Amino acid sequence: MFFRSRLCGLVAAALLLGACAAAPVQTMSDTRQTIKAAETAGAAQLAPDSLAAARDGLKRAEAAIRSGDYRSARREAAAARQSAADALAATQRSAGSN
Repeated sequence: MFFRSRLCGLVAAALLLGACAAAPVQTMSDTRQTIKAAETAGAAQLAPDSLAAARDGLKRAEAAIRSGDYRSARREAAAARQSAADALAATQRSAGSN
């Protein structure tokens, strides 16, 4: 019985580590889509700093993926997505106040 529960614990740990070791494909896609939405909304004119931060973060995430550092890629992509979301929100606020 002890062996069985220990084995289940090891399998669960391996699955978690495997999930962390995979390329952050969905996170990268979400980031690209959020940047595109911000660009379409006019963030280049209304929130250029946030949009630039998003684009730079995406480039860093792409570089991290190329080097196999998926943890950094995931972190950079998430930060870039947040910058893009900030740019989109600022653009929408600005458009709403006009």
